[in-house]
Amino acid sequence: MKLIGLTGGIGSGKSTVATLCRERGWRVVDADGIARDVVKPGRPALAELAAAFGEDILLADGSLNRKELAKRAFADKEHTELLNSITHPRIQAETQRQFAEAREEGYDFAVYDMPLLVDNGLDKDMDFVIVVDVAVEERVRRLVALRGLEEDDARRRIAAQVTDEVRLAAATHVIDNNGTLEQLRARATEVMNRIEAES
Repeated sequence: MKLIGLTGGIGSGKSTVATLCRERGWRVVDADGIARDVVKPGRPALAELAAAFGEDILLADGSLNRKELAKRAFADKEHTELLNSITHPRIQAETQRQFAEAREEGYDFAVYDMPLLVDNGLDKDMDFVIVVDVAVEERVRRLVALRGLEEDDARRRIAAQVTDEVRLAAATHVIDNNGTLEQLRARATEVMNRIEAES
């Protein structure tokens, strides 16, 4: 089974490409989805986070108040590391479990949909790395128009990730998503065809 890292900066349209990979019949392992699952009520990570950051990071229904946790966890390096020490091992374990499951189910291709693939050096473990590339100004425009972010917040989030240059240097295949959805679909199909041909 070939492992394909799928990444791109915030607002690049990576999730749309992940959907196209699913439609292709490739298994998609969604890092953000796993990160949300490990902190659901009843999961050990949630209790540990409440113990580490205060019970008031929980909402009345017992679920995580993400905004409050983010405020505390990203206040300084020490607290960010504390958050990571609680969540990352669990995210990693679940990711590996899903890859193993995909192997058992006989998938030829498993896509790791991971925003911080290159930031965390995980691109080295992949057979192929697809980077969805969009100009920064277009990403800012989309984040403001489609996700309702403030422009300053959008720029801050983009700046917090590795640069496009670093991300592109790790790519084996690049999908340009500066155009329309139809163009994205065509370019993604082209890349998927190429990966299948190279495998």
